[in-house]
Amino acid sequence: MPIQFDVDPTVAQLAASTSAFVREVVIPAERACGGSVHDAPEALREILQRGAREAGVFAPHVPTRWGGHGLDLRGQAVVFEAAGYSLLGPLALNCAAPDEGNMHLLEKAATEDQKEHYLRPLAAGEVRSCFAMTEPAPGAGADPRSLRTTATRIPGGWRIDGRKWFISGAQGAGFAIVMARTSGNPGDPGGATMFLVDAGTPGMSIARDIETLDEGLFAGHSEIVFEECVVGDDQVLGAVGHGFAGAQVRLGPARMTHCMRWLGAARRAQDVALERAGSRMAFGSVLGDLGMVQQMLADSEIDIEASRALILRTAWELDTGSAAAQLTSVSKTFVAEAVNRVVDRAVQICGALGISAADAPLARLLREVRPFRIYDGPSETHRFAIARRAVRPYRQPSSGAAGS
Repeated sequence: MPIQFDVDPTVAQLAASTSAFVREVVIPAERACGGSVHDAPEALREILQRGAREAGVFAPHVPTRWGGHGLDLRGQAVVFEAAGYSLLGPLALNCAAPDEGNMHLLEKAATEDQKEHYLRPLAAGEVRSCFAMTEPAPGAGADPRSLRTTATRIPGGWRIDGRKWFISGAQGAGFAIVMARTSGNPGDPGGATMFLVDAGTPGMSIARDIETLDEGLFAGHSEIVFEECVVGDDQVLGAVGHGFAGAQVRLGPARMTHCMRWLGAARRAQDVALERAGSRMAFGSVLGDLGMVQQMLADSEIDIEASRALILRTAWELDTGSAAAQLTSVSKTFVAEAVNRVVDRAVQICGALGISAADAPLARLLREVRPFRIYDGPSETHRFAIARRAVRPYRQPSSGAAGS
């Protein structure tokens, strides 16, 4: 089947409407709060999402059954890039992390009752959510098999005990999707189960909000403690003992939607650099006439186009039913690093303007994109997986002791 890179006219129109909405409504709101939305009030989210509904761009990824536009991943790639042009754009469209990934997971793994109770209000923007898998060392991080949070069977349900950290959007979330070990030991490849835990459930509490380099994610990142937190059998998400496999339904596409949104941020940084290069006079000409500046601008154009092509290729694989594990890792690694290069070059081209947070968005963008090389799997972890998969078909059977 040939890969299709052409954009459906309906998707193109939605992307154009999203771009206009982001420039006219969202960017002014971003400037008003300085790009730091950790502590922004819920009212800001509600205002922006109301505007997105009025503009007809709300929830592009959500199936039409739940009130969205029902775009596949290729369509999402175009619209999410447009939304990502502002740090607040994905929040306004209700396609920001972690909610967007949780909507996808609930659509695929939840029962009908769970969808009505959790997915419907989440898709409508009535509540927010979080995904609680990462733990402090020596618990689950880049290696999820290190999972130490436990869920113990009790009459009528489960008791969850453990600690999670770097849980994005936990503060103020209506519910959490929690990964806990129901069998086996840390290091075992299986034995995990996902649970739906409502905010306010006794035994679940936020220990602290974590101060981080990035400040553009609504509600920031938190550390959560579970102490004898009891949930019912009807709050198991997916099959008991198959949590790691179930999480892959979310994690692969979520890595790609992260790439889509951050590509929008890179495009914005490049636009700032291009505008500066075309207007700033230095050494008798505009910056854009200087060879070293031209090379940086060209390299950023290459990084943006290559990232977009990788995203679309991987989205096509996922849309057509492939697990696309190798391409997902390749795309996440390349795009995370390319986005960092683009923003860093833009800062360099703009000089003092680039590091002034009050005068240009580049300083904020630089803070935001750097953690992407760690979030959703560090580049090194993905490279390890990429190389392991690549060499697998060439691995020879053991020939015994050396020299035999």
